[in-house]
Parts: sequence; structure tokens; C-alpha cells
Amino acid sequence: MLNIFARASVSRVTDPIGAWLLRRGLTPNAVTVLGTVGSVAASLWFIPRGELFAGAAVVAAFVLFDLLDGAMARARGGGTRFGAVLDASCDRIADGALFAAVAWWAFDAGERGLAAATLVSLVGAQVTSYVKARAEASGLSADGGLAERAERFIISLLGVGLHGLGVPHVLPIALYLLAALVTITVVQRVLAVSRAARDDRDEEDIPT
Repeated sequence: MLNIFARASVSRVTDPIGAWLLRRGLTPNAVTVLGTVGSVAASLWFIPRGELFAGAAVVAAFVLFDLLDGAMARARGGGTRFGAVLDASCDRIADGALFAAVAWWAFDAGERGLAAATLVSLVGAQVTSYVKARAEASGLSADGGLAERAERFIISLLGVGLHGLGVPHVLPIALYLLAALVTITVVQRVLAVSRAARDDRDEEDIPT
């Protein structure tokens, strides 16, 4: 949903920054790797130790690198196929580290329900991305859904960060909501692939 409504507004901010970084000699792939390493390190260092607000804040800062590498690629005239694969792979690593860290903390805190919800979100996030990648490899489309990557990060980091500040009930609400939304998104993606396959088959059946 955020990809539809916020992309143009965000690009107006990130595109000049991306062009500036290119002029300083950085590459989109370097920014992708830097953002991923920072996000993974922050997730696994702060969150399992119970430093939830610090972890959410630092991870959020490094997640912004994911916006900058795309802006840099656009400023350079377009990305490369390797860059697209690297970016998608690093996204999965960063997602996995964040949810694994939250589940780790939840288990240590005795919050088994929150840990289970986090693991559901972890698996659902990976499957959501896999369905899209597998569909595109087959020449089909599987975009959209209630909880794409931006929504997943906003909900999870807000819940973790506000809980770290002592706001009551916000983390259970965030994690249980996210688990439900991610599950729905997987179903939406599969249904989108089914529709795309059916439309593709119908086009093949039309006589020429």
C-alpha cells in the first residue's frame, strides 16, 4: 500500500541524496551492503539485550539505506540485474535478522505468544517475497498485498520502539496484527498469481 501512495513523495527527497552520494564515489551496491550489515548488526546487538528503543531507532536508520540505493540507481540511469538480485537478497537477510532478534528477545522474556507471532511474521515475510520472485520467474505477476516490506518494518519497529519507551500493550498489538496481515498478504499474493496464470492461459486460447 505504501508503495502506491508514498513512492513519489519519498523519491523527491531521496533522489537528490542519491545523486549526491554517486558524486562522492559510492555505488548503489555498496550502499545496499552497508545498510544490510548495519541493520543486521543493530538488530542482533540491541534487541536481544532488551534495548528495544535503541535497536528500533538504529535499525530504522539503516533501513533508509534501502531507499537510497534505488535513488542512486535511478540517478545513474538504471540499475543492473546483479544489483536487483543483491538488493532483494539483502532485504531478506535484514528482514530475517530483525524478526529473529525480536523472537529471541520474546523467548528470553517468557513471551511465547509474542515469539510465535514474530516467527509467523518471519516466515510469512519470506514466503511473500518468494511467491513474487517465483511468479516473475514464470512470467507472471504477484504484486501488492496488505503488508509489503515497508508496512512490515513500520509496524514492527514502531511496536518494538514504543515498547522500549514503556508504552503498554503496543508490542502485542503490533506483532499479532503483523502476523495476521502477513498471513493475509501471502494468500493475496498466491491469488494474484492464480489470476495472472488464468489470464495468461486465456490469452493463449484466443485464436489469432
